Amino acid sequence: MAKKQSLKAALRARTGSGKLNQMRREGWLPSVIYGRGTENQNLKVDAKAFSEMLAGSSSENIVVNLDIEDMGTRMAFLQAVHHAPLSGKPLHVDFLSIDENTEITANIPVHLVGEAAGVKAGGLIELYLHMVEVVCLPNDLPEAVEFDVTHLNEGDSLHISEVTFPAGVRPTHAPEVTIAHVGKQGSGEEAAAEAEAAGGAGGAEATAETPAA
Repeated sequence: MAKKQSLKAALRARTGSGKLNQMRREGWLPSVIYGRGTENQNLKVDAKAFSEMLAGSSSENIVVNLDIEDMGTRMAFLQAVHHAPLSGKPLHVDFLSIDENTEITANIPVHLVGEAAGVKAGGLIELYLHMVEVVCLPNDLPEAVEFDVTHLNEGDSLHISEVTFPAGVRPTHAPEVTIAHVGKQGSGEEAAAEAEAAGGAGGAEATAETPAA
C-alpha cells in the first residue's frame, strides 16, 4: 500500500492573482481543502516540501496527513495539482478532506511483470494503459498495480477483466479495456488497431469539481 505522507500547512487569508503570486515568491504554494460537508478552507503549504513529496511519489494522487498550524492534523487526499503551462511548476493544489472510511478515486501507475512468451518468440509488447483509475479506501490505496504478462503469446492482449486487483481496490474501466498487447516485430500499427478495437487504450482521468481559490 502507498505510504501516507505528512505535510505542514497554514491557513491563508490572501486571495487574488497578485497576492497569490507574491505568496509563491515567498516560497508558499496556495492550496484549498474541501469536502466532507465542511466549508472550503484556503491553505498554504511549503512549496519546496510539496515538490519533494511529489518527486518521491509514483503519482500525484497521494493520501496526506496535513499538519495545519493551530488546527491539528487532518487526513486529506491530493485531488489535483495545477501546473504552470510552460515550466510545469505547481501553482495551486486541491486537497479533499477524508477519513479512513471515505472512498477515493485515484489514477495508479501500471507495471508489467515478467517476460511475455510472445516477446521471447521475437514479438514486442506494448503498454496501452499506463495509469489505471481505481476506487478504494485510503488505507487500501496502492503505490502501483502489477500485472503478470508471462502467459501472453504473439497476438494476445491483456484486458481489465483478466487481471486481479489488490483487496479493496476496484477499477473504474470497462472490462474490455486493453492494458497491453503483444505484436510481431514491425507490426506496431496493427497492434494498436487491435487494441483499440478490443476496448481502447489509455486511462480515464479522475475528475473533480475545482473550487475557486
